[in-house]
Amino acid sequence: MMNQSTAFIPPAPQSIRFVLARTSHPGNIGAAARAIRTMGFWRLVLVAPQRYPDPQVEAMAAGADDVLTHLVQAASLTEAITSCTRVYGLSARRRGVNLPELDPRAAVAEIAPLVAAGREVALLFGNERSGLDNDELSVCQAMVRIPSVEDFSSLNLAQAVQVMAWELRMAMLGEVPPSPPDHDASPATADEMERFFEHLFATLHAIDFHKGRAAVTIEQRLRRLFHRAMPDARELRILHGVLADAERMAQLAGAKRGE
Repeated sequence: MMNQSTAFIPPAPQSIRFVLARTSHPGNIGAAARAIRTMGFWRLVLVAPQRYPDPQVEAMAAGADDVLTHLVQAASLTEAITSCTRVYGLSARRRGVNLPELDPRAAVAEIAPLVAAGREVALLFGNERSGLDNDELSVCQAMVRIPSVEDFSSLNLAQAVQVMAWELRMAMLGEVPPSPPDHDASPATADEMERFFEHLFATLHAIDFHKGRAAVTIEQRLRRLFHRAMPDARELRILHGVLADAERMAQLAGAKRGE
């Protein structure tokens, strides 16, 4: 018989959130809640689940009611990762998105010092059948692939959540990780980066940078470039200012041509 969970008070701050995007089977939501609860985590975020709420969620959570109590259903992926410094996408498929690939242990080695420094991190899991699509992977700074055999490589969603939660738990039980190098400011959050990318891509169109060519490849490469750079909020403000001036000059040039 399973032991009843004791009174649960979420640690503050709890910097790691598990984000499930477009989950099709409600039982996997409950099983994921159970998986993270057994490892000491509680932040579970849903984006566009196909069936929620549903009785199977509570059934598969098997007593992890405290996680379900704190569960958040976000209106969008951008909202789900708000305030996160880093987003790691769990995927078995590359889907043409060129991201750094890590195994779970290597990912946790990056995550641990970020959490120790008080920064928020999201682990993003996609749909059970199709995984993460390119738009979802585009908000990630790295992709995590769980090593598995080539002829049967797909893990159940809740199993993948359990693997990552266990690796994080083992890191927490070990020595306190070293803090990342000191910077004048923390890296910009995921939502700040998305606002910058929207401004950047709009400006490129305003100045006709692409000249009729498809923009998607350039935009993906620019995303990788700025994710590697990890600019802070002040640096983004400078870049926004540069883009605003570029837009203004494009408008002036258009006015002179009578456009």
